Amino acid sequence: MRALTVTPGTAGSARLEEVAEPPATDGPVLVETVAVGICGTDAEILSGAYGWAPPGHERLVLGHESIGRVAEAPDGSGFAKGDWVVGIVRRPDPVPCPNCAVGEWDFCRNGRYTERGIKEHDGYCSEHYRITPEYLVKVDPSLGLLGVLLEPTSVVAKAWEQVDRIGGRAHFAPKRVVITGAGPIGLLAALIGRERGLEVHVIDQVTSGPKPELVAAIGATYHSGGISDVGGEIDVVIECTGVASLVFDAVEHGAAGSVVCLTGVSSGGHSISLDGGLLNRNMVLENQAVVGSVNANRRHYEQAAEALAKADRGWLERLVSRRVPLEHWQSALDRQADDVKVAVTLQD
Repeated sequence: MRALTVTPGTAGSARLEEVAEPPATDGPVLVETVAVGICGTDAEILSGAYGWAPPGHERLVLGHESIGRVAEAPDGSGFAKGDWVVGIVRRPDPVPCPNCAVGEWDFCRNGRYTERGIKEHDGYCSEHYRITPEYLVKVDPSLGLLGVLLEPTSVVAKAWEQVDRIGGRAHFAPKRVVITGAGPIGLLAALIGRERGLEVHVIDQVTSGPKPELVAAIGATYHSGGISDVGGEIDVVIECTGVASLVFDAVEHGAAGSVVCLTGVSSGGHSISLDGGLLNRNMVLENQAVVGSVNANRRHYEQAAEALAKADRGWLERLVSRRVPLEHWQSALDRQADDVKVAVTLQD
């Protein structure tokens, strides 16, 4: 079968090649991959900056944002041929740590987890893959290929869960939400905010193109300035860029008791000036909380599946702005002006 593989740590090593069919040890459910989404993590792996091959192998099959159809499933698995499904990315560590032992593998304590298409486990950018049922999630069949958005939606579903849990330390009835960044993660975070009936403001740099239109289409407000442009009390900030200055702006402009959830990963190496004492004073006296959030476990995938099932299909179609056949996978990495989420397609 065809698969897109890379030698982790080696830039320019990606290639489309024939690989062996997935081993039975990966699980009893066989899935035909329809498409995989491309994100910043894939770009990092392809650049040689990130990624680990499976033990005993030099190459890693890429792809962690997936959508596929079940080809074979045993009786009692909960799946049947033709089901539209998404494979979960992370697997618990083998020890397991206390969090992995109770299914909270997104909070792994010892770092020995594996991740399909990223860390020590082949990914989903192959014509077939095998998987165990506990790491497979059904999606509404009406979504079709749009189910490729499920993995990034699971990331923001977890972020919203963290906001709820931390806000629940006291009376928490948020009204105004700011999302920094209008990439796929930011737009999906805004979607969930609107599905919750909240007043959502999205901040990004561009002033034209699909992003402002996508924000307006879900009834949110787009800003191309700073958080101060939003005005009023801000109860929740979900930061999706990793830009350090925006992180501190989020804390500065949060209301008393506000929650700031960081989902963007900063590249480091950038210095900014800030009044650390004033920042500390505001956070303490205003009972503000800042939390980092990454990855997701099964219930976040299930929450994401519910959110996408409720979403307008036309809006989701615009989010998957470009589809590239597997044989032309290189062009998926060439950013175009109107790109939002690019998908590599493996099946019609």
